[in-house]
Amino acid sequence: MVPHSMFDVLSYQEVHGANGYLIDQFLKDHVNDRTDEYGGSLENRCRFPLEVVKATSDEIGTDKVGIRLSPFANYNDCRDSNPNELGMHTTKALNKFGILYAHVIEPRMITQFERVEIKSSLTPMRMAFEGTFIVAGGYNRDDGNEVIASGGADLVAFGRLFLANPDLPRRFELDSVLNKYDRSTFYTYDPVVGYTDYPSLKNLSF
Repeated sequence: MVPHSMFDVLSYQEVHGANGYLIDQFLKDHVNDRTDEYGGSLENRCRFPLEVVKATSDEIGTDKVGIRLSPFANYNDCRDSNPNELGMHTTKALNKFGILYAHVIEPRMITQFERVEIKSSLTPMRMAFEGTFIVAGGYNRDDGNEVIASGGADLVAFGRLFLANPDLPRRFELDSVLNKYDRSTFYTYDPVVGYTDYPSLKNLSF
């Protein structure tokens, strides 16, 4: 029998509106060249993403829905001419649904793999969004703690560090050494290499 708590976890959904995938392509004016009600103005470009959020919320409840956004990113040539305006408009539009969280990629992650320090900030989006605000993009232990302490976010998401360190919370707690991730294994079909073969602290000798 599957525990009821597992069903609860599986019922939460994150709408992927980032990283150059379908929803992001509707949002970004560089790739959205539609001439119907889903293209052109900010309101039109946000229409499909908001419809997805509404449909998901209607199905499982707004308290179980989050969304991932990357208004500043240029993944797969998917960029916007005014990411600040896009981010703010999207954030404010999401508030009317009362979803659980927004998971937003930092402006410095313009490209998929490297940090590029720029002047833009997620602070306006953070201040405008009425739910839990999660940031992601090149964080480590120290600047993750800093952004939480400063009120810049409620939570920090870690991707590559978590992939290479399955016990990342424990390592952060101890301020311990981290495994270095192997980028060449990020997108492979091997079910073990690069996914489950990184050692945990208890398997390391110092």
